[in-house]
Amino acid sequence: MKVGVIGAGGYAGGELLRLLAGHPEVGDIVAGSESLAGKPVTVAHPNLRKRSSLHFVRYDEVTGCDVLFLSLPNGAHRLTELRSRGTLVIDLSSDHRLRDAARYREWYDGDHPHPELLGAAVYGIPELHRDEIRTAKLVTGAGCNATATLLALLPLARAGLIDPSRPVVVECKVGSSEGGREPGEGSHHPERSGVVRSFKPVGHRHTAEVEQELGVRVQLSVTAVELVRGVLATAHVPVTSPVDDKACWRAFRDTYANEPFVRIVKERTGIFRNPEPKLLAGSNFADVGFALDPRGDRVVALCAIDNLMKGAAGNGVQAMNVACGFAETAGLEFPGLHP
Repeated sequence: MKVGVIGAGGYAGGELLRLLAGHPEVGDIVAGSESLAGKPVTVAHPNLRKRSSLHFVRYDEVTGCDVLFLSLPNGAHRLTELRSRGTLVIDLSSDHRLRDAARYREWYDGDHPHPELLGAAVYGIPELHRDEIRTAKLVTGAGCNATATLLALLPLARAGLIDPSRPVVVECKVGSSEGGREPGEGSHHPERSGVVRSFKPVGHRHTAEVEQELGVRVQLSVTAVELVRGVLATAHVPVTSPVDDKACWRAFRDTYANEPFVRIVKERTGIFRNPEPKLLAGSNFADVGFALDPRGDRVVALCAIDNLMKGAAGNGVQAMNVACGFAETAGLEFPGLHP
């Protein structure tokens, strides 16, 4: 296949290039970057030395692709202009994740410039929408915090265990790469190092994705911690009635027993008895787990991911594999690192 990446100079774009370079079904890769056109991709992604001899090209040279990834900043809104460049288009931005124009206006502080496109894309988490992705020509990526939150909550939602009369309270601890490649005061090393900074205690836009996909009310807070990669979602879930370990195990196993990239992590002992983002760096795995409040009215559901992988590029390649009929794990076999 010929696969193009528009926005290939960013962190998620670099992860796409890394994954596609090792993908057994990908033959031709086109890396689009307006600011880096003509330069080797290793200028932006030095980890690809001796793995790729590609040079960046301008966007107008990214054409005739079997699959086109859009890895552009949120709010770029270039889908109508670029959609014809690929038979299958996977947009990693937030521009088309919400299906309702009023919800978009509420969470993005303005009207969508192309409201007719809202709802046209399949929300691209295979664990939620695998059947729809199989026949899709337009897929949208999911927010990294939304992905971690959704995968933590999905088993309890499907089992009908979440009390709809009370909100689910979620805390996401996130690494600095979530802010993207462009530097800012918050990502400046002296200001970031050593922090546990609540930068979005209320109003995070990924809240809307979770509520859209699960139909539950969510109160999401996001905290920056001293990681480069990683998200750990800790969800405090009110339950309809007291549940025991067996009911939770049943819900998680029923949901994830056949999922190639979701692992249930709930050990009795050891420092890694709960999901831990550090172990997932570079991998497309999502580790999920749970704990029961002994008072019986709450389950704490957890999910750890690499925000650039399962939260962005890896999930996009997984969705590509599903849509193209490839093995779902193709190009995504890397298991993560320890220590």
